[in-house]
Amino acid sequence: MDSEAFSGVRVVELAQWVFVPVAGALLADWGADVIRVERPDGDPYRNLATQGIGADSGGVNLSVALANRGKRSVSIDLRTERGRELLDELLATADVFLTNFRPAALRRLRLDAETLTRRFPRLVYARGHGYGVRGPEADKPGYDSSAFWAQGGPAHVLTPLDREYPISQRGAMGDRNGAMALGFAMAAALLRRHRTGRGSVVDVSLLATAMWMLSSDVLAALAGNAPVAVSGRGAAVNPLVGAYRTKDGRHIQLVFLQADRYWADFCELVQRPDLRDDPRFADMASRAAHREACVAELDAEFARRSFGEWKRLLSRLDAPWAPVQSIDELLEDPQVLANDYLGTVDTEAGRTYRLPTGPVQFDQRPPALRRAPEHGEHTETLLLELGYSWSDIAELKDTGVVP
Repeated sequence: MDSEAFSGVRVVELAQWVFVPVAGALLADWGADVIRVERPDGDPYRNLATQGIGADSGGVNLSVALANRGKRSVSIDLRTERGRELLDELLATADVFLTNFRPAALRRLRLDAETLTRRFPRLVYARGHGYGVRGPEADKPGYDSSAFWAQGGPAHVLTPLDREYPISQRGAMGDRNGAMALGFAMAAALLRRHRTGRGSVVDVSLLATAMWMLSSDVLAALAGNAPVAVSGRGAAVNPLVGAYRTKDGRHIQLVFLQADRYWADFCELVQRPDLRDDPRFADMASRAAHREACVAELDAEFARRSFGEWKRLLSRLDAPWAPVQSIDELLEDPQVLANDYLGTVDTEAGRTYRLPTGPVQFDQRPPALRRAPEHGEHTETLLLELGYSWSDIAELKDTGVVP
């Protein structure tokens, strides 16, 4: 649609796996023409089997679908000089070059920032990487489990002290967080170009993404304070911030940061005026001084009702709390459904599947989801758009430049 935010913007994407391709998908969601350049044997992510959503799903590869929705795919052998020339022809039509190839590979392909920005001064050169473009590890391969989760700190700060090994991260957490930052960077660079006429080089690393996510821990360390250890559940300074176990073994998360504002109403709701009137729990300072006793009282109170009963009861209280939900419950959450946080993709074959729409909405609506392309699906179409004839395309196929 012409009304989409990135309508008229062309992105040439030379990237693999998740982090940077997801950033391209975010722009495609809002109207950008994202041309995904794949090698002749395709992105290795197409063959990854994980959690029953990748190549092991027996149906649509949902991992690839999420990372590449709404794009077009062209397959070119960049190891050939003719293939490299074809990429230059695409770049001449582009507003953004988006890549996660490592610096040495980009220099080898003559696709480094210095070369391309000199040739195409208006081009936004956007790159995502593991560890940043300077320093001893600039050329080190980086996935989110390594650069983000391990080296960036989340594995350390989120692992309880009593565990022998760090906990494992969930799939592509750093990748998709980094992609949001890279999408913002591209949007900002395009706005700057609109104002100045000049392109920019923008960078997002998985290492920096982890540090940003852990800003509270980083700030504490900068102030010389020891990190707060993750250790299961203890008596917090504010007993009204934390998880409580229900009668049926589920949990409710209270976040009464302004505890004095909510304490009396909570006590009335659960019909415990004795807690409200107990001098040990009269205010935040008193509850902090007697936090173990307060937590014990709340533990006993939460154990009297089931998860469903607590949800119904707390819905009458205008205070910040939430049920600790499973992913299956999340898919049916009325708030998720009311805000269209899950969308449906229709395919030409009449098959449909669902994907998360993403956290960004324009004018109170999510993006209209489109399917991901098959490997090299639009190679011929794009060559025709560049002015090639069918005989030219046949010659490129015969020489192995395109499959």
